[in-house]
Amino acid sequence: MSITDPNLWISLVTLTALEIVLGIDNIIFITILAGKLAEALQGRARTIGLALALITRVLLLCSIFWLTRLTAPLFHVFGHGFSGRDLVMIAGGLFLLWKSVHEIHGTVEGEESGQPEKKSTGFWGVIAQIVVIDIVFSLDSVITAVGLAQHIEVMIAAVVLAMGVMLLAAKPIGDFVNRHPTIKMLALSFLLLVGMVLIADGCGQHVDKGYIYFAMAFSFAVEMLNIRMRKKQAKG
Repeated sequence: MSITDPNLWISLVTLTALEIVLGIDNIIFITILAGKLAEALQGRARTIGLALALITRVLLLCSIFWLTRLTAPLFHVFGHGFSGRDLVMIAGGLFLLWKSVHEIHGTVEGEESGQPEKKSTGFWGVIAQIVVIDIVFSLDSVITAVGLAQHIEVMIAAVVLAMGVMLLAAKPIGDFVNRHPTIKMLALSFLLLVGMVLIADGCGQHVDKGYIYFAMAFSFAVEMLNIRMRKKQAKG
């Protein structure tokens, strides 16, 4: 591998962009979880969460040979072979479904009762939940990286660069979501969808995430128009 090889740089740029896209789900989830904490602790939780995501991805990349065996079927049900990756995806999808429903219920019930949502979640409890979902998102991301790049040095560099971008973007995204409850509800709805996609993927029914991200971007654009319209009406 030569540093002047253009294929190396193309691979690095492509993989970095892909890691950023695949990390959007993770940023949204970390942002929502951090929002359960006191405002003074939210930035620290986001930083620790993304740092743990980086460590998880690098450790998985360093375990590349074990990772390739993780896709081998462990057992079969109705003719479908379930691998270790499939089981992690299903467990992570179920966790996302449970957590998203729990957050939506807490938000809606808080609004209906006229009381603000309580931010009493313990700091390390939030970090523990971030670690669990980091493992799920990291597994999917790393398996994708292994399939696209041939050199582990390129994979690690791409992950580090992507995490740097995500770390810079986490605070603005977190502040925006906290200022606009409708955006938070939209994000939670898409996390429900991502959870279903993870379960389907684990059961052998692959769903192209491009459709999910397009739907997410379209819904976000519509909601931004709604927010802008409400601001104009408030000024009028």
